Amino acid sequence: MRIGLLTEGGYPYVGGEGGVWCDRLVRGLDRHEFDVYAFSTGQAQEDAGWVELPPQVQRVRTAPLWVAEEDGVVHGRRARRRFTEHYGELAAALCTAAEPGTAQQPGTAQRRGTAAEPGTAQKPGTAEADRFANALHGLAELAREEGGLVAALRSEQAVRALERACRAPGARRAAREARVPDLLTVADHLERALRPLSLDWYEEDGLGAVDLCHAASGGIAALPGLLARHFFGVPLVVTEYGVRLRTHYLTRPDASPAVRSLLAAFHGLLTAETYRAASYLVPGNAHARRWQERCGADRAKLRTIHPGLDATPFARVGEDRRPEDREKDEEREKQERQEKQEHAGPHTLVWLGRVEPAKDLVSLLHAFAEVRAAEPGTRLRIVGRPSGPEGEAYLGHCRALAAQLFPDEADGPHAVGRNPVSFEELGGPGAETTADVHAGGAVTVLSSVVEGFPVGLIEAMFCGRATVSTDVGAVVEVIGGTGLVVPPRNPRALAEACVSLLRDPERRARLGAAAHARALELFSVEQNVAAFRGLYLETVARTPVRRPVLDGAGDPQPFAAPAEAHVPGHWTEPTPRAVPTWAVETPEPVTETVR
Repeated sequence: MRIGLLTEGGYPYVGGEGGVWCDRLVRGLDRHEFDVYAFSTGQAQEDAGWVELPPQVQRVRTAPLWVAEEDGVVHGRRARRRFTEHYGELAAALCTAAEPGTAQQPGTAQRRGTAAEPGTAQKPGTAEADRFANALHGLAELAREEGGLVAALRSEQAVRALERACRAPGARRAAREARVPDLLTVADHLERALRPLSLDWYEEDGLGAVDLCHAASGGIAALPGLLARHFFGVPLVVTEYGVRLRTHYLTRPDASPAVRSLLAAFHGLLTAETYRAASYLVPGNAHARRWQERCGADRAKLRTIHPGLDATPFARVGEDRRPEDREKDEEREKQERQEKQEHAGPHTLVWLGRVEPAKDLVSLLHAFAEVRAAEPGTRLRIVGRPSGPEGEAYLGHCRALAAQLFPDEADGPHAVGRNPVSFEELGGPGAETTADVHAGGAVTVLSSVVEGFPVGLIEAMFCGRATVSTDVGAVVEVIGGTGLVVPPRNPRALAEACVSLLRDPERRARLGAAAHARALELFSVEQNVAAFRGLYLETVARTPVRRPVLDGAGDPQPFAAPAEAHVPGHWTEPTPRAVPTWAVETPEPVTETVR
C-alpha cells in the first residue's frame, strides 16, 4: 500500500527528532511505498539536509513552519466574509472550551471563569468540539478554493475576530481579561499553527493518492492527516511516543494567564479532533497511553507499540553473561568475550545519558557515598554530555559535589590520588560506544526524577546488565521484573539496591539474562515493524473503499500499489480473463414440439 508519512522536525532531516525510528520503520516495511510530508523547524535543519532515503520512499514534500512566504493571494469580499465567519467560530470555541485534563464543578469554577484543580479527565464539550472542527474544515476549504490564508491569518481582521470572541457573553474569565498584547501573541501563534492549511498537499495526486496517513506525532504534524481525511476519506494513524499536548502545557511559563488559557484551549481542541478522527492512536508505552486517555482518547482506538531499537551493536555484550549462547567451536570469539568480561569492573556502577537537572545526578552522588562506605572499592562512571547551558552549569555543580564528597585517594604519601567518580563522554577513552560503556560496568543506574521512555535502560538490557532505576515514567513497564526499582529522590534506597546487586554476582547474572531476553522480545526493531505492518493492514481493512480504482483487466484494485507489484514475474502484466466456452459459442435455440 501507499503510506503518507507526516512528520514535524524529524524524518527525513538529519538529526531530526524521532527520525531514527521513522527510518527504521520505512526500511523495515520495504514492500510498501512511502510519500513523506515533512515540516522543518529552522534554517539550520534544512541546511543539514536529509538522511539517505531507501528506494521505497517515492516522494518527499517539505514545508517550513518557522517562516511563511507571502503567496500573493488577495481575497475578495465574499472570501473575506467567509474567513471572518470561520475564524470567528474557531476563536469562539477557544474562548468557551474547558481545558482538557481538568475537573470542574458545575456552578463554581465555571461561574468564576478560573481553571479548576487538576483532576479527572474532561473531554471538551461536544458543542465546542464540533464548533472547532467545523471552523477548521471551513478555513481549510477556503484555503483550497482561494489559494491560501497566509495574508488573512496575519491581518487585522483576524485580531478583531479574536477580540470579539474574547469579549462575547459566555467567554471564560481568562479570555475576557486578554489585552491587546495578549491578542497579538495568540493571533501570531494561531497563524503559525494554521500554516499547513495553505499548502497545496491536499489534491488528488497528493495526499488524496495515499491509502493511509501516518502522523509521527500529534499536534501540527497530524493536521495534514486531518485534512486528508476530511477531503478524501483517507484513514489516519497517529503515533505519540511523547504526548504533544502535555508538552504544550509545560511551555510559555512566563506568558499571561490569557495567553496560556487560549493556547491551551487551541491545542486541547486540536488534540481532541485528532483523537476523534484517527482510526488508531499508537502510544509508545503505558505512561503515554494514560496521558492520551486523560486528554480524551477513546480507549478502543489505542494500540501500544513500543519503540524499536537495533540490538545488533549490543549483541556480543549481551551474550557475555549467557554462557549457553557462546559458540564453543570458535575459539577466537570466545577469547574476545572473556577479555571483555574481565574488563567489566565487578564493582563499577554506570550512569549514561544527557546531563541535566531532571536526571538528578546529585541524588546519585549522595547515594554513591553510601555505596562507597559499604563497598570501598566501588567506582562510578558518569558518561554523557550536558544538554544546553543549563546542563553545562549542572555538570559543573556535579563535578564540584563529587570533589567534595570524594577527596582524591592515594595509596601512599608519594602517590597521586584518584577520584572514584569519573565524568566522561561517549567517544572518549574506554567509552567508544554505548555498548562499551555498559560492558565496562556491573550495574547500570538510572536516577531520574522525570523520564519518558528510558531508552538507556533498554540499551543496558540488550547488553545483559542488571539495572537499578527510580520509579518514574515508563521505567517499570520497560524493565518488568528484570531490575530493581526505588522511589525517586531517595539516595538511601538507591544505595541499598546498588549494594545488594554488587554483593550478589549470581543475582546480577540472572537479572541481566532476564533483561536481555525481555528486551529482545519487546523492544527490538523487528517487533516494532511487525506491529505497524499489522496495524496498517487492519486500518485499511476497516476503511470503506474511497475511490473505484481498476487494474488493466477491469478488476477492483484495493491499494494504490498492488501487493503483487513487489513480486518478480509476470504478476503485474495484464492477462486476458478466462472466458468459459459456453459464453463464447452461440447456443442453438431450443424448440419445443407442439402437439
